[in-house]
This record gives sequence, structure tokens and C-alpha cells, in this order.
Amino acid sequence: TKAGQMSLGAEITGVTQEEIEQTALALWVVDSNISSPGVEEILNYGNTDSFKEAKEKIFNKLREGRTSEVYNNIELPLMPIVKKMEETGVKIDTKYLKDLSNEYHKELNSLQKKIWDFAGEEFNINSPKQLGDILFGKLLAQKKGKTTASGNRSTKESELEKVKDEHPIVPLILDYRELQKLLSTYIDSIPEKVAPDGRLHAKFVQTGAVTGRLSSQDPNLQNIPIKSELGKRIRNAFVAEKGFDLLACDYSQVELRIAAFMSGEEKLIEIFKSGGDVHTGVASFVFKVPPEKVDAEMRRRAKVINFGILYGMGVNALKTNLGTDKDEAKRFYDEYFQNFVTLANFLEKIKYEAAQRGYTETFFGRRRYFPGIRSKLPFIKAMNERMAINAPFQGTSADITKLAMVKISDFIEKEKLTDSVRLLLTVHDELVLEVKEEMTSKIRGTIVEIMQNIISPNDTHGVPLVVSSSVGKNWGQMEK
Repeated sequence: TKAGQMSLGAEITGVTQEEIEQTALALWVVDSNISSPGVEEILNYGNTDSFKEAKEKIFNKLREGRTSEVYNNIELPLMPIVKKMEETGVKIDTKYLKDLSNEYHKELNSLQKKIWDFAGEEFNINSPKQLGDILFGKLLAQKKGKTTASGNRSTKESELEKVKDEHPIVPLILDYRELQKLLSTYIDSIPEKVAPDGRLHAKFVQTGAVTGRLSSQDPNLQNIPIKSELGKRIRNAFVAEKGFDLLACDYSQVELRIAAFMSGEEKLIEIFKSGGDVHTGVASFVFKVPPEKVDAEMRRRAKVINFGILYGMGVNALKTNLGTDKDEAKRFYDEYFQNFVTLANFLEKIKYEAAQRGYTETFFGRRRYFPGIRSKLPFIKAMNERMAINAPFQGTSADITKLAMVKISDFIEKEKLTDSVRLLLTVHDELVLEVKEEMTSKIRGTIVEIMQNIISPNDTHGVPLVVSSSVGKNWGQMEK
């Protein structure tokens, strides 16, 4: 019965490809831990050789809770939109990437030379064993660290970060690795993937991410780094077709806004309703100073805590991320939750309910299961609790972005704008469209408005969804 992946649907008699795809989508909505399911996974779930029986079992399960709403209102309407995005693709400036490749390869050679100079010998930087011998056998022999299963010292990024300040060779190695990864994953490989139409047709996977987000392959657009200058420059290669603009629309601080309205935390709700800066607002409570007295360092710390809390971060992780000692981290942690008691109780409730029911739910009813949350192993249980705390926020954010794609596509169809406005990409909380130049200023406000009104303000305690938009000829250089 192992009929393999979706494309082998023909082996199952009397079942159309569309039926297989829709059933696979339903299975993933039922349990997102079954990622990118095919026929085999469908039959396994049904514990049967009959596709019809398995399908029936999946759709019965789909009717539990509000899961069918997620399927019918979000995921099913998204299927043709995702196909259309793949067909449309995005125009790539291959000459720009070629120049960038030359520049980055020179930089890579220069880094290699510097690393060899510090090491006092030439060695293969890409060999974890040779690198481990140089670093921990020779230069940092006194440093304790993790070893791999084969007994060699670990040279994983997290281990190198710990000794970054111990020797000037370590930051160089981290830079070398980042550069090499950007070259192999994007700069040198994208030009090979560009179709004869001059466009890159990445594959978007609707059922690929356990969080509910869309993922992409060939290349993975979600992973293009935007924090580093090196990564940002890759975005310059994604360009608008002649006579078109790129329009990027991005939900701002969406997970924090979701946490505010899902928890009903009045203080956070008020900060967002007043249009204030959330990190400054939180710093004002935690450091007990009026908002105008919050300095850059206080705001930075509040930001670390805000995002940390959403990911179930404990005192130890907070200590590392804040760059402080344990006592101070504990003080901030306690201060935060003394100020935001409703949010603290809500996070505890998520944890408790996930342990009781085995799953969490987003604002729209999307479930995510956590089989490890009842584990007898403390670290597995703790890891599942951290993921469970974040799941309703990240999952709701994914739902909002997907609903925005559906609503925008409906608008494009209804207004007969398919030749003038195209949805190209989605990366996390951002949507990128290609719009005819003469339409840009007219359409921009409408797209932002559609995105901002995905949930009625009555359902968010008045917390607004805020979308910032920017326009440009390439994705890296966009004007607000």
C-alpha cells in the first residue's frame, strides 16, 4: 500500500490528484506534526489500505472543535493562491548576484587567509574535526566544551559563540561560515534556479511547517537573513519587472499584539491602543520610570524580555540574552510578571491546558499537538512547554497572514486586476506584491487596509493590527 508521495496518486484507483491534495491538507490541519503528508501518511493515519476509509476518518477528525473552520476558511482557499505564486515567480537580477558572488568569494578567501594566519598552519576550515583540533587542541586547550558522539570537540555555532571573546580567530570563523552559507544557499545557487522567463519559481509548501506558517524550498526564502548587512544585500537581487514596482507589506510586532488581546492583558492592550511603542511602554513598567525617561538600554532589555516571554524563556535564557547575571535576570523576570499578571496567568493556562489536552489552539482554532508535554524526562517536558506557550501566538500570526493572502487575492480577482497586481512572496509576517507603476499609490492603501482588518477590533479588545508598507524596484531597497 505504500503508494508514496502525492504525485503517485494515480496508483490509487478512482481517486483524483485534487482529492489526494485536499485530503493531505486536511490531515496536516488535523495534526501539523505530520508535515508534507502524501498518500502513505494518509493511509497510515487511517490505519487502512482504503483511501476512502482513511479520508473519511481524517475529515471526521477535522470536525472536532473549530479545526474545520481553519481548513475551510484559511487553508483550502489558499491552495490555488500558493500554486499561482509558484507559477508567477519573482524576477531575479542574475548579473547583480554574479557580482555579489565575486565580491563575497574574495572576502571568503581573505577570511580563510586570516584564519590560517591565526592558526599558524593551513587546514580545512569546513572539517569539524580539523577545526576542533586547531581551536581546542591548540589555541583554546584550557577551555571545557561539548564533545560530539565520536569524541571530538563540538564546533557548532552555539559552542563557538560561548568562546567568541577568547581568541580573535573565533569571530572570523563565524563570519566565514555565515558567508559560505549565503554563497552556497542563495548567491551561487539562485541563478541556476532561474527559469527561462528570468524569474525564480520557488516552491511554497502549505503543509511544511508545524507552526502553521507557509514554508518555501528551492530556495528557502524564509531563511534569508535580514539582520546582517551581508544577508540584506541578497534581497537586492529580487527585482520588479519593467513597468512594475515591488510593494512589501509587513505586520508590525504582530505576536506581541496577539499576546495582548488573547490574554486580555489591560496594560499591554492600553500601550497598543494608544499607539505607543510597546518596548518603551513595558520598560516604563519594569523599570518604574515614566515613558519619556526610558533610555535605549532600558528599551533594549524590555524588548529582549517581551520577545523572550512569548517563547517561554526562563531566567537562564533571559540572563544570556540580556548579557547580565542570574540575580538581575530574575529580578527583571519577576518584575515583568508582577506588572503583567493577566499575561502571566494566561501563559500558565496555556501550559496547563496543553498538558491536559495534549494540544494548543490559535485564535482561529488551529490546533498544534505536543506529544512530549507529558514526558517523564524533564528537559523534553520543558522544551514542549516552551513551544506550547509560543504556539498560539505564532500560529495566530500565521493564520492572519494566510487570511490576508486570501482576502487580497479575492480583491485582485473581484477588481479584475490580475494583470496589474500579483502576489509574489510571503516571508514570516511580510507579503511582497508586484504592482504596475501607475497603480502603486492607488493600491497600496487598499492592501494595507485589507491586512489591518483581518480581525475585527471588537475581537481584539481594540488592539490594532498595524501594517507598514514600502515600495521599491528591488526587495532590499524599499522606501517607506
